[in-house]
Amino acid sequence: MKCVMVTGGAGFIGSNFVHHLLENHDYSVIVLDKLTYAGNLDNLKDVIEDERVSFVKGDICDSRAVGECMKDADCVVHFAAETHVDRSIMDAGVFVQTDVFGTFILLEAARKHGISKFLHISTDEVYGEASSGPSKETDPLMPKSPYAASKAGADRLAYSYHVTHNLPVVITRCTNNYGPYQYPEKLIPLFVTNAMKDKELPVYGSGENTRDWIHVQDHCEVLDTIMHQDGLEGEVLNVGSGVEKSVLEIADVILEELDKAKSLLKHVEDRKGHVVRHAVSTSKIKEKLGWEPRFSFEDGMKATIQWYSQNEWWWSKLKNRQFEEYYQTLHEKAK
Repeated sequence: MKCVMVTGGAGFIGSNFVHHLLENHDYSVIVLDKLTYAGNLDNLKDVIEDERVSFVKGDICDSRAVGECMKDADCVVHFAAETHVDRSIMDAGVFVQTDVFGTFILLEAARKHGISKFLHISTDEVYGEASSGPSKETDPLMPKSPYAASKAGADRLAYSYHVTHNLPVVITRCTNNYGPYQYPEKLIPLFVTNAMKDKELPVYGSGENTRDWIHVQDHCEVLDTIMHQDGLEGEVLNVGSGVEKSVLEIADVILEELDKAKSLLKHVEDRKGHVVRHAVSTSKIKEKLGWEPRFSFEDGMKATIQWYSQNEWWWSKLKNRQFEEYYQTLHEKAK
């Protein structure tokens, strides 16, 4: 393998993966990113001048741009997506366009260019509720938001290209990531940056909804392993830490670490179709790859809070007037 194409490589997980590749391999990396509100070249500031990196501003829905990038690639790691559940409730169309149609464009190009591996990054959101236990790869897909549904569509489309065209697709469904470079509309960076400024932390409903939380570096490391593992074509692999925490538990950790008062918590009207619990079984990936996450939740959270505390230059410009207007619209209804 000489060249890896990373879609959405200026986003949260994508940029962390680009850093991981450059630190651990001598590959050329083609980053294709549309630079929407969540795509940010500051995420790649320290590597963008690396001679191994080629950045292309482009849309995965643009077949010409995709084809130009993919003609030189051996492997595609596909992160690019609209990802925020709240935004999908407000405007589902862009999610269907990017997450489903964009994935179709990529798969078609991968088929035509003979890509050696197509790693499709899906999400545990596709399962819906994990009410009877952690979701297994064989469980039915029951997405509860337009975002989750668009990812489920892309997930199954990718699988169909393996079955129909023998495209070497591997699908991963990961739980909630946290770590550096996460856009501050998401729970942990929102709470950390708000708390730093003594602003309220908006908690949906009771705040008892739980998620499995994994540090983004653990996610990147296992994706690297999968990328280099033969015999996984056509497989679906869950990725998670096995550590489930509620919104209130996350808030407590952040407030304690920053020495802030619990009075900053503000319960707001619950999200429509809010999933009570997301969690996945990782027995399959442990059996096939012997993989275990490296970060404990405590160490990962401490490092993450410290990163946002030390990098206000990065997030302060993102929490601009446009962000604040969106934020106010979303969280204006108090319980």
